[in-house]
Amino acid sequence: MTGGAIRMAYDGVVACAPVTVPYRRFSINTAHWWIARALDGLRRAAGLEPSQIDGLVLSSFTLGPDTAVGVTQHLGLSPRWLDHVPMGGASGVVGLRRAARAVQCGDARFVACVAGDTNHVDSFRKTLSTFSRFAQDAVYPYGAGGANASFALITKNYMNKYGARREDFGKICIAQRQNALAVPFAMMKKPLTLDDYMTARPICDPLHLFDCVMPCAGAEAFLVCRDDDAKALAIPAVRLLATIERHNAFADDPVQERGGWAMDAGELWRMAGVTPDRIDIVETYDDYPVVVMMQFEDLGFCKKGEGPDFVRSHSFTTDGDFPHNTCGGQLSMGQAGAAGGYLGLTEAMRQLTGRPIGRPAAKAELALVSGFGMINYDRGLSSGAAILARAS
Repeated sequence: MTGGAIRMAYDGVVACAPVTVPYRRFSINTAHWWIARALDGLRRAAGLEPSQIDGLVLSSFTLGPDTAVGVTQHLGLSPRWLDHVPMGGASGVVGLRRAARAVQCGDARFVACVAGDTNHVDSFRKTLSTFSRFAQDAVYPYGAGGANASFALITKNYMNKYGARREDFGKICIAQRQNALAVPFAMMKKPLTLDDYMTARPICDPLHLFDCVMPCAGAEAFLVCRDDDAKALAIPAVRLLATIERHNAFADDPVQERGGWAMDAGELWRMAGVTPDRIDIVETYDDYPVVVMMQFEDLGFCKKGEGPDFVRSHSFTTDGDFPHNTCGGQLSMGQAGAAGGYLGLTEAMRQLTGRPIGRPAAKAELALVSGFGMINYDRGLSSGAAILARAS
């Protein structure tokens, strides 16, 4: 294992009660409002009283000046275990890891994992301008204060090195749009053709409109507890087989072309006791299609540099031979801030328990969910992945 670490399995720990508060393009409500509705939906789905939720993981970009501890006062909670996970698109997997160990160690019995953000007309610009000290000092003053410019650099570098074409990225986006059409509250409600994709207005070369996520408001949540507690509450649950996380991986790469998954994927598969070909559905973090291609490679579905050929030889709709981002992912659902990092988890839980919001995958016994977050100019700093299984 990486660094000689000894990892315990997550025996007896499950995730359940996935909740999505339907997204809106803009909202006059605060992040607190969205988080409160997700938490209330979670409580109702699990049949719990607020006092029974004794653990909380919280992720949000627009919660400031509050953090998780402030939310406990706003919502009248009194957890004995608390974590604030400000890691953007990696927050869902990281929060799941933290919550699972808390339950396993007995620090908490029912941990609510919640992410939510608002989106005022001008809040996204303000988020970009204060995203990080790096953004404030080195990027934003030059007019490149957002992820579009950063991912344009990463995408162009990947295309030049590995021969990816815009059509390859378009295939990912088109499949996800088809998956999203079955979801009532997806932000993108019209079919996407390759011609639509190729002729869309340019944003930042080589990125065009449909390569970029649409910011919106929304929230996601799920519950982590022991399997016997889930059974007692009659909540359909999924087993947690393995997880990984890594931060600031491959810092010497001039421009990011791989993420932390590449360092730890072997440990992920060993801990889960399965191989990539056993996975039925894959839910990757997808703020831009290039990072989807990287995850296919770094998580072991193909070798480094084979992402373009892998995309050309597979179909990614829910009924395809490689079901991927089965609710449409962020590229068609929208990116509700930090909730984007939880979307793959809630969707995988629904698919594995036979309760998807959109179309069900033909087979859903094992799912891989991956996260990616905290982009700073030429790379994202945080990555993670989890393997979930249908409860027996």
